[in-house]
Amino acid sequence: MNDKKKVILNAAKTLFNDKGYHNVTIRMIALKLNMSSGNLNYHYKKREDIFEALYFEMVSEFDARVRDLPAVEVSISQIRNDIESSMKRMVAYTFFWTDLYNLLNVSEKVNEHFQGVYKNRKEGCLLLFKKMIEKGLMHKPDYEWDHKFLAERMVNYGNTWLYATGLYTKKINRKDLNIQVNLLLSMLFPYLTPLGKKEFLTINSEFFY
Repeated sequence: MNDKKKVILNAAKTLFNDKGYHNVTIRMIALKLNMSSGNLNYHYKKREDIFEALYFEMVSEFDARVRDLPAVEVSISQIRNDIESSMKRMVAYTFFWTDLYNLLNVSEKVNEHFQGVYKNRKEGCLLLFKKMIEKGLMHKPDYEWDHKFLAERMVNYGNTWLYATGLYTKKINRKDLNIQVNLLLSMLFPYLTPLGKKEFLTINSEFFY
């Protein structure tokens, strides 16, 4: 990607986050950059093209994390760091997650990828659980569907926490983010072994005491 396209994407992302995707036009993006609409159209023909570029820029890190999971050395601390990194990246693209349902209808390409990611993330959770069991951090499931439901809950919460938080605050601060990281991580707690719970409480002592 050339430098001009990066500048356009950064400007568009700022406007989308401030005003919402559907309230921003190509002309507004061009004005923010002191650029003619024609010049901007040379790089991106439509607003939807900018949206797609931003989406795939955002998910590149998520895709890489799921892809690399088999080689990751699992710990409660590592899981928390991954959750925090993912949530920080989501905040950088707030416009997408606070209008998720509508924006998935903007682009068939984005919608198709998102549905695939949803499946991959659930499978990634199940692989993570398996690795945690092998390390003695997590109990084996009591029922075949137990961990599948947990994976579904974690993925769905991960997709919607930013929208839900936005109902009560317009700007996510460090404290808000920390609470959301711990809330998602805490879904694991009932499934952890004594060893897993000890590590969990050690790294989250300020939150739980």
